[in-house]
Amino acid sequence: MLMVISPAKALNFAPAPPFAPLTLPAFREDTASLAKTAQRLTGPDLRRLMGISEDLAKLNRQRFQAFDPHSEDGLQAVLAFNGDVYRGLAARELDQAGLKWAQDHLRILSGLYGLLRPLDAIQPYRLEMGSRLKTRRGASLYEFWGDRIALALNAAAAGQSDPTLINLASQEYFAAVDLAALSLPVVNCHFREERDGALVTLSFFAKRARGLMARFAIDGRIDRASDLKAFDLERYAFRPDRSTETDWVFARPAA
Repeated sequence: MLMVISPAKALNFAPAPPFAPLTLPAFREDTASLAKTAQRLTGPDLRRLMGISEDLAKLNRQRFQAFDPHSEDGLQAVLAFNGDVYRGLAARELDQAGLKWAQDHLRILSGLYGLLRPLDAIQPYRLEMGSRLKTRRGASLYEFWGDRIALALNAAAAGQSDPTLINLASQEYFAAVDLAALSLPVVNCHFREERDGALVTLSFFAKRARGLMARFAIDGRIDRASDLKAFDLERYAFRPDRSTETDWVFARPAA
């Protein structure tokens, strides 16, 4: 079983635990090409590209200017991101064995890096997958990455007892996975709140739940997709009446 999650806009570059090794991303040359393109953009260009404030545009221009695509330094990706998903995952609380298991079963989709393992080194950046950054491969990051991410996921799942791909990513990021090139069955997980007899999706809670499910799998060393139906953290429960073979719904009473 392999899980995919989205990155986060917020970063936390505090030092990693001493036992966490540092590995190198697979698509380093592709990342170097994207970084070179981004380095040519001005602050106003970045502001328009990502719909961010002037201050954030200045910050991210500084980050791209300082970006060294050939550096082997950085921080482990799963420890560097600090959004809602990652607060649910709480990777900094994992021990060495947990991080090692995550390295084999968890992948992070990224606009700049394509696909990351948890311990892959990253530098500070912001480049959302939906950005329409023009490159020699097309008019968007989806066109830039093409089938590369899907083929890498196929390779990562090879040899696992259950090659199912568990999608815990946002729609924006999972759209970068070319399903025509993907040879794995996919299960999409949805997290809902019960309110007035209806099941509703609240973004903050849904994002956190994606991280909680990844942590549930890591702590339980779950390697078969069907065993994720036992997910019960923070009162969530599998709802077979609302689920299909490929879309699993987990719900809980309103927080």
